[in-house]
Parts: sequence; structure tokens; C-alpha cells
Amino acid sequence: MSHTKPRTHRSWKRQWGTERRTRPLSILHAKPSTQKIVFSRLAIVLTVALWGAYVLTTIIRRYFDGPSSYQFTLEAIGYLLIFTLLTFSALMYLLARQGAYQRFRTHVRVPRAEIDRFFEKNQPSITVLVPSYSEEPDVVRKTLLSAALQEYPEMRVVLLLDDPPYPSDPVVASRLHATRQLAEDISDLFAEPRELFNSAFWQFNFTQPSVSQVSLEVTKELARNYAWGATWLERLAKREEIVDHVGEFFARQVVCGLAKELRIVHDALMASYHEGARLGFARVSQLYQRLTWIFSTELSVFERKKYASLSHEANKAMNLNSYIGLMGHTYHQVETPDGPILVATTEKPSRDSLSFPDSDFILTLDADSILLPEYCLRLVYFLQQPDNGHVAVAQTPYSAFRGAATRIERIAGATTDIQHILHQGMSYYNATFWVGANAIIRKAALDDIGEAEWVGGFEIRRYIQDRTVIEDTESSVDLAIHGWTLMNYPERLSYSATPPDFGSLIVQRRRWANGGLLILPKLWSLMRNHQRQGKYLSRAEVLLRMNYMASITWSSFGLIFLLAYPIYGQLLSPFVLLAALPYFLAMASDLKYNGYKAQ
Repeated sequence: MSHTKPRTHRSWKRQWGTERRTRPLSILHAKPSTQKIVFSRLAIVLTVALWGAYVLTTIIRRYFDGPSSYQFTLEAIGYLLIFTLLTFSALMYLLARQGAYQRFRTHVRVPRAEIDRFFEKNQPSITVLVPSYSEEPDVVRKTLLSAALQEYPEMRVVLLLDDPPYPSDPVVASRLHATRQLAEDISDLFAEPRELFNSAFWQFNFTQPSVSQVSLEVTKELARNYAWGATWLERLAKREEIVDHVGEFFARQVVCGLAKELRIVHDALMASYHEGARLGFARVSQLYQRLTWIFSTELSVFERKKYASLSHEANKAMNLNSYIGLMGHTYHQVETPDGPILVATTEKPSRDSLSFPDSDFILTLDADSILLPEYCLRLVYFLQQPDNGHVAVAQTPYSAFRGAATRIERIAGATTDIQHILHQGMSYYNATFWVGANAIIRKAALDDIGEAEWVGGFEIRRYIQDRTVIEDTESSVDLAIHGWTLMNYPERLSYSATPPDFGSLIVQRRRWANGGLLILPKLWSLMRNHQRQGKYLSRAEVLLRMNYMASITWSSFGLIFLLAYPIYGQLLSPFVLLAALPYFLAMASDLKYNGYKAQ
């Protein structure tokens, strides 16, 4: 049977200088060659050596050549400081990419059969939280569908709507209503395959005796179910109206990609049937479970701003905190003059109460991000391994959607894919930072760093700090202070939108630039805390963390200083340019490694 392709309606105007490639890079990173790794190490050595050569031949030599004016001395110190900081940032880039290439070279993907065996007996619960504010319903729908199609058992997906609940603008009200309906619409969409596969799984377990192998007819029936599931997904992809490269990615890589996986299993089962090979009872059970997991996700919507007892602070962190603080408890809704409030109760859940089930893990997912179907399965499997009990957060730093229609989005996407490599390398040195677009978090770790305060007579709990707009960065340090670690899983399993225009890009990057210096003192707290316990952070970890939090600040001020202040000519040297050359060559190599071509 030929695979059904989604309909494509290209309604956007493509600018000159953009890329036409829409196919993403492979889930597994290409293993770096020995030559690339040798060059990476050589680039680090050259950068340090050329910085030292500049200091010796220009700064120190000029100082000993003769008397210098007070102004020259100040200029020399200022220029050396700026040059050192910029070189340091370049060096940290080279160091992180070296760590990333070491990880890519040794990473081996866990076989799917091994993961299925693990989850047959171990099924930790997970809740997906999707914070959303003024997002377009179609954007949110793709995110919810990518979460709902995760091949994971007992998953709950909650859309955390943060829009004002009672807008007066008819257009805004209509958009909000459409967004509220998404959870119910997706649940109804999945109703047919959910009932079919749950019934088939129940019938298999009820009718099959406890034997080591099943009959060939059972194998054939299982194959038919996989074919039905693949066809259903292909029809879903065909109904998707694709208007941009994000929609094309969702239809082809998520929906059709999952259909292709089911089709491969169908073909393998039919091959076994025709060869007369009988499958084991346990393996057939695992394969039936896989079908039920895909379509059995529970979806709901929660709006914290409907309740006077919850925080209404306008940031994503408190939107997440409000729901996390409710998990594991049951509440009655009580009407007050200020609006409804939630009052905790120890009674059993009933129709008149609101229950918020607890979970072993929480997945935070931005409303403009998309996950590949195995994201949760592989990351939770990683977190559940005996050696990873101390890991609080596992994530795959998001990649950019390819095929951007604007030059700005292509450039922003290229920097995003470069950052993906750097974040993978930071994990090599235990300097991982939580990237807020997507992450699976151990609930026990959040409870460990949670703080409580009373505001207006209500208890407000903070798990994710909201002092700055880079709340994920500050929470990463909080987790490290409490003895937890974070890890970037070395595969490409998540994607997120990048700004399509200059204005959006400025807003996003300005958000990232603010707050790093406010968090920097917590790094010293982390170092002192480890010293008191007789542990010491590696120099690479400290330097990478410091550069991550403060480099945007000193790079911006340094650039302004160099452009605005006339530097004394004797301070200039070819070594300044040569010291930056390894950095630029490495970045060009990384862009090529990520599939970008010169335009």
C-alpha cells in the first residue's frame, strides 16, 4: 500500500536567501570523524596560544618599551579585558562543542524492543503541562497532538491557558473558545482508535491461554491492527491543511513518521506469519500495548486565572507553579465575592470536587513546540535507569524547523541548531541548563526545591523561580544546589518555532539577555554548598556555567566599547584576528554539520 502524503498549500511568500530544504536532520547525530575531533582540540589550543601571544607581544612589550601615559595604561587594561572576555566566550564555545562531539561519537541508541520490555512492567506516570498565552489555536493544536501521540502509557496532557478568562473583545473571545475546545476535540478524534485497540488488547489477554507462543492467526490479527492504525494516521495527515514549514513538519515527521513506524511493524508481523514463525506471548502483549498507548492519552484544560486563590502573576513560571502546586490533592470550588477559590479537602473525589492527580514525572512543553513520538518513552527510560536516580531533568535541546520562508528565521534557526550542539556538550561537563521549551522533570526534584509563601491569605508555592524571564536557568542552579543533576539526551527529538521577523527576534533575544547577571550569585552559592560537602565543581563546569549566564552582557558592552571608543593604534595586532579565527572556522564547520549551506 502506498503511503498517503499530506496536502500542501504553500501560502507564504519565500524570501531570497532562505532554504528550501524542509526535511529535518536525522534523530541520531552523525558521528564526528577523527579529523573533526582533532581539529576541535587544536582550535582550543590555538585560541589560548594566540591570546597569550597578543598579551606578550602587544600589552607586556609596550609596557616595558618605555614610559606610557595614564590614558594609554587605562586603554590597554580596558582593551585587554574586553579581548580576554571575548576570547573566553569563544573558548567556551570550542570547549562545549568538543564535549558534544565526544558524546555523539559514543552514543548508542537503545533498541525499541528493550524499551518495550522495560515499560511492560514499569509504567511511571507522567503529566504534560502546556502553558499557553495568546497563542493561535492551530499552533496549540499541533503541540497538543504531538504530545497526545506520544507512545507512552497512562499520560495526561493539560493545557494551561493563561489568557484572561472573560475577554470583552469578540475576536479574542472566539480565539479563546477555540483553544478551550482543543482538548475535547482531540479526545473525540482519538475515540475510534482508542476503543478499537483497547478492545483488541483486552480480547487478546482474555482469550489467549498462558502459553509461551501464540498462534499464527493471532499474529495476523495483530498485523491487521497495526495496518489499521497506520492507515488512520495517514488519513489524519492527509486532512492536515499545511500552510507553512511547521505544518509540513508536523504532518510528515510526526503523523506520517509514526504511521511509517506502525507500517514497518505490520510488515515484520506479516513476514513472520508467512514464514510460520510464532511470536512469544510477551512480545505480542508488548505490541498490543504500544497501540493502546498511542491513542489513550487523557487531555484537559486548566485556567488558573479563574480562581482567586491562585497566583495571577503574568509569567509562564507561575502558570506552571499554580498547577504543580495543586497536584496530588482534591479541592472543592467555593464561591466568594472575589471569585471562586479552591479549598483543599481530604474527601474522596466526587462530581462536585476537582482532583489533580500526582505524577512521577512532569513534562513542560511550550505551546509552539513539537515532539517526536518517542520523546517521552526514551527520556523516561533514561531517567528510570539505576545510575540516573540523581538526574532531575532530562531533555533534548530543541532544534529549528527547516524550510523557513524568511531570512531572519533561517538565521535564527541556524543559531538554534548551533545552540543544540553546545547544550549537548555542556552535559559532557555536567554544566547542563534546563531549556524551558521542553523537559521531563522528576516531580520529587521539584518538591525538593519548592518554596511556599502566603499572599492574600492563600498559600502560593514556587517550584520554578519567576524573578527573571529565564526561569529555567535559575531553576537549573537551584536543582544543582540541592544535589540534583540535569542531562541533555543526545538525540534530536524536539523542535520549536524560531522568530520569523526582526521584531520578534529582538523581543526573544532581549528576554534571554536579561536576568543572567541576577542569577550569577547563585553560582557562587552552588560552589560554596559543594565545598561544604567536600565536593568540588570542575573548572570546566564553573566556566561554562558562568559564560552561559553572563557572556551576553559582556559581549554586548564589549562591542559597544570597541565601536564607540577610539582605541590607541599601538594596541592593535594581527593576533586579535588570528585568535578569533578558530572560533569562526569551528562555527562554519558546525553550520555545515547541521546541513546549512552558504547562500
